[in-house]
Amino acid sequence: MRLALAFLISKAARCHICRRAFSEMADVSAMRQPYHDKSDIFDVKDLVAKEPYKQFQKWFEEACNVKGIEEANAMTLATASKDGKPSVRMVLMKSFDKQGFVFYTNYGSRKAAELEENPHCSLMFYWEPLKRSVRIEGTVERIPEEESEAYFCSRPRTSQIGAMVSKQSSVIADRASLEKRNEELLSEYADESKYIPKPDCWGGYRVTPKVFEFWQGQTNRLHDRLRFRLPMNNETINKDLTQEAEDDWLLERLSP
Repeated sequence: MRLALAFLISKAARCHICRRAFSEMADVSAMRQPYHDKSDIFDVKDLVAKEPYKQFQKWFEEACNVKGIEEANAMTLATASKDGKPSVRMVLMKSFDKQGFVFYTNYGSRKAAELEENPHCSLMFYWEPLKRSVRIEGTVERIPEEESEAYFCSRPRTSQIGAMVSKQSSVIADRASLEKRNEELLSEYADESKYIPKPDCWGGYRVTPKVFEFWQGQTNRLHDRLRFRLPMNNETINKDLTQEAEDDWLLERLSP
């Protein structure tokens, strides 16, 4: 009886501690920040062009000039395996033009394996201080080897060596093994004039967009969403909802 009573008291004490700890945590449901207000909406008239690349360039340049955004070129890359299992990670966009958006990675990584078997992917840039994001859907292909080589040679030598060290996404014993290999290569290439070869397993991908969505947050949650997309085969356009834009793009406003 005494043991049972002691157990119940102990359990009650643990529950009290748990409730107290939970009450001291941040109230996630109450986390809310103001965005833009109705005097600062983003509408079709605010586009710098009726095609998505110039609009992306405009927003990207603005993001680059905001002190609170350290890496305006940071983007989420979402991929999926051939059987539809998704994965997502952050990468750095290293160039863009009307051919697409380029990033670099290890061709042995999980993202690369998924892109090789399923070339459909999605990108997302989020610039929190501006309360803006750009979402891009498209297909991916490897860039020419000479482009990967040229970019690799432009990287800091420590980053070049890092690419040689890492067998990205593979399971390793510990960090010490990484540090050991890194130190070995730093010693081998200590002579700054010695050329560091690009690993065959490292290079770039280009995402060719088929959809752009420009999002700007509103405090009342009636967010602004303007979408550019390429038409589907034999699509009949509802001109009450969809505008024909430049360079074969279609333009639509989406409900928040």
